[in-house]
Amino acid sequence: MSWGPALRDAVARLAAAGVPDAPRDARLLLAHARGVRPDRVSLHLADPVAADDLARFDALIAARAARAPVSHLTGQRLFWGRSFAVTPDVLDPRPETETLVALALQAPFDRVLDLGTGSGCILLSLLADRPQAIGVGADLSPAALQVAQRNADRLGVAGRAAFVLSDWCAGVQGSFDLIVSNPPYIAAAELADLSPEVRDHEPHLALTDGHDGLTAYRALAAQTPAHLGPGGRILMEIGAGQGAAVTDLMRSAGFRAVSCHPDLDGRDRVVSALRP
Repeated sequence: MSWGPALRDAVARLAAAGVPDAPRDARLLLAHARGVRPDRVSLHLADPVAADDLARFDALIAARAARAPVSHLTGQRLFWGRSFAVTPDVLDPRPETETLVALALQAPFDRVLDLGTGSGCILLSLLADRPQAIGVGADLSPAALQVAQRNADRLGVAGRAAFVLSDWCAGVQGSFDLIVSNPPYIAAAELADLSPEVRDHEPHLALTDGHDGLTAYRALAAQTPAHLGPGGRILMEIGAGQGAAVTDLMRSAGFRAVSCHPDLDGRDRVVSALRP
């Protein structure tokens, strides 16, 4: 037996389980099982199947059919052109969050604070693209902070990144040019509508506040002014339909130049503001 029939069978199993884009996921998992690059899978489809490799691939396909995210099975996810370690303790970095990174890089900064850092994908992407900058990542989850530290090490920016256990700004010290955050913005009533990959496998602490989805923004509006230097910026990812509510919160807290920015799909994605 060669890998071609094994891959076709895997695609059929994933499709039957309702997995979106089953061919892509099957190829990614085959690449991971065989230790080859995903873009080289086609070159190996005629190779004979070894029993150990097939067993490893079969286990990955079974887990994906049960709707475990691909990133949890491979242990990594690409974000802003770099590979980040991912575990069930952190949110899976998403392409739409790159909108926040792109906006942050439009203006200079030397000190950046990432509140709810998770995997560290936002903070570490910014530090990797701004070699002169230093930053702090804060999170309420010790396990998430361990993942962020791993990613800082693998990206070579650990010397410029510090991580602190903190409930928003409670454990943060100092002043920053830029504050970024992708807080939990899913309302409790919306959890049931999430995909199984998200609802059943990602940390609820990073997904939802258990209420209306705006609790984090109220905390950020109240706490971040004390940590923003003159002219300091704050950028926050938001959920669908939250643009008006979050901009109102920031204006009510005295922030200036409050704006809402769309992602590449045209959906409101990031609210930006300047220090009150």
